[in-house]
Amino acid sequence: MALKARLDLRQSQSLVMTPQLQQAIKLLQFNNIELSNFIDSELLENPLLERADPGQTFAETGDGAVGNGDDGIDSRSTDNFTDREDRFGTDRLTASETMGGDDGPLDVSSDALYDGEGEISRNGEPVAGNHDYASPYGGGTGGSGAGSSDDLPGLEQTLADEATLRQSLDDQLNIAFADAMSRMIGSYLIDMLDENGYVGGDLDEVSEALECPLTEVERVLGIMQGFEPVGIFARDLAECLELQLREMNRFDPAMAALLANLDLLAKREFDRLRRVCGVDADDLHDMIAEIKTLDPRPGRTADGEVATPVIPDVLMRSAGNGNWHLELNSEALPRVLVNEDYVAQIGSGLRDREERSFMSEKLQTANWLVKALHQRATTIMKVASEIVRQQDGFFTHGVSHLRPLILRDIAEAIGMHESTVSRVTNGKFMATPRGMFELKYFFTTAISSSDGGDAYSSEAVRHRIKSLIDNEDPKKILSDDKLVELLGKEGIDIARRTVAKYREAMRIPSSVQRRREKKSRAS
Repeated sequence: MALKARLDLRQSQSLVMTPQLQQAIKLLQFNNIELSNFIDSELLENPLLERADPGQTFAETGDGAVGNGDDGIDSRSTDNFTDREDRFGTDRLTASETMGGDDGPLDVSSDALYDGEGEISRNGEPVAGNHDYASPYGGGTGGSGAGSSDDLPGLEQTLADEATLRQSLDDQLNIAFADAMSRMIGSYLIDMLDENGYVGGDLDEVSEALECPLTEVERVLGIMQGFEPVGIFARDLAECLELQLREMNRFDPAMAALLANLDLLAKREFDRLRRVCGVDADDLHDMIAEIKTLDPRPGRTADGEVATPVIPDVLMRSAGNGNWHLELNSEALPRVLVNEDYVAQIGSGLRDREERSFMSEKLQTANWLVKALHQRATTIMKVASEIVRQQDGFFTHGVSHLRPLILRDIAEAIGMHESTVSRVTNGKFMATPRGMFELKYFFTTAISSSDGGDAYSSEAVRHRIKSLIDNEDPKKILSDDKLVELLGKEGIDIARRTVAKYREAMRIPSSVQRRREKKSRAS
């Protein structure tokens, strides 16, 4: 057969990662804080978008109740949630609704001016009904904005900024030292602080860099170790704890011996510690309790970020008869819509081709964002509903009944890809009667059963290991091998190294360390 070159036309389908598809994937992965920031930026860039009425919630499009019915699963709301009309694409806010209507005149016309003497005048004549007006600050100020008075600051200028650790230390440095050399050494030492508040470096390097005596550097450091927060500018953990104990007037020879042997404390060798410190068991126990009240990282505490509260994306409550009611948290869902009245108003006046192209692009982007937000909420609801169905035993009986679950199980049940389920469960939280949980918490590996029954969840096995250790006899401490034996009697087939890994992940000491600790408490 002869070979020859020819041209063919063929049609085929392929998935193309368009910019909108890429953005939709990112949108699905955002948590509620990242999504809110993204929506704020879109509202600034797109004049056709605006926030929906605060009274309108996404729950109006549907909610959920899932659980165990006669057939094992009752799903009434998921279909309603996906089949109802998308209100975001049809609702509009008109200009009269936004401004409160235009039937009546404004309270004060545009030529009414405040004369600074407690009256409002129009064209030089006082307006009736305003003669009794007086500024809350006395005479001469009529507003709270910046620049309204030479004497009083505006509202924005009265807001206090949170002082950082560096600013606080600089202020204390200027108060503690008057000479320029000491301030220069102190500023250099501040730059050497690590994130925990320790001086990270050798003082000889400071002396060589600033060409000053080492004794002068040590003198400045000794004074700065009295700065707030207590324990700052320490060179190691023992010195940090010593500074805090000295401030409390609790530093004595026995405590000094304890700080000099912190490695023994970490190993829980209490018998050796008692001999080194020259105290009995009760005194050693009190000393250790006092050490635990100290802050080993004063720098991180002083300059730490404000903890952001977790806002759940899905709310769950009992619906009775073994069923669960699910709904999306309206406070965590940004509500935006396209102002079609504004689109129609400016659309008729566009004459330039470039202007029409710009408005068409913005309108297309706005419609896509509204649809993408609805699709994101629908996907979250589907995944959360299926998780509740498959982990019903956890919500009913507790963590011991948590089933092993992987992403593929949820993906196959709802007809989506595993990567989509992974993006949905990352950073999304559900408020349940048993507490707040991230959706990915419910995905755990399986531990096989020794008797051929159902597999156990790794999280349930961890919970069982902790329960056995908490209830162990102080005279018969359970080793890892003994834990494997006890778990095997309960039908859990697990290796010793897996037990050790789970125990260490829960920060539970070994059997040797636990025996020393409980023996010390008993004596």
